[in-house]
Amino acid sequence: MMLKSQLEDKLTTIFKIEQELCQKVVFSIVESISTAINENDRVEIRGFGSFFKKNYSSYKGRNPKTGESVMVPEKSLPLFRPSKDLISKLNKF
Repeated sequence: MMLKSQLEDKLTTIFKIEQELCQKVVFSIVESISTAINENDRVEIRGFGSFFKKNYSSYKGRNPKTGESVMVPEKSLPLFRPSKDLISKLNKF
């Protein structure tokens, strides 16, 4: 697992820039992707994958503890679909 701070450290080393500037860059990238997804835009990074929002309508569910029927409200979830390039890189041995 790579944390955001570890990504910032790695980018700071690679590009030889200040830590504070690197933190702002990573924050702005994550914030831009989040905002775009929230506005129903699809974010596509060639060779990596795409981020998008999927909307689910409400449905009748069941409480597993009590067995009682409950209505699950509609919701939206962010999804990521990896590119074919990324999948092939991961499956290369």
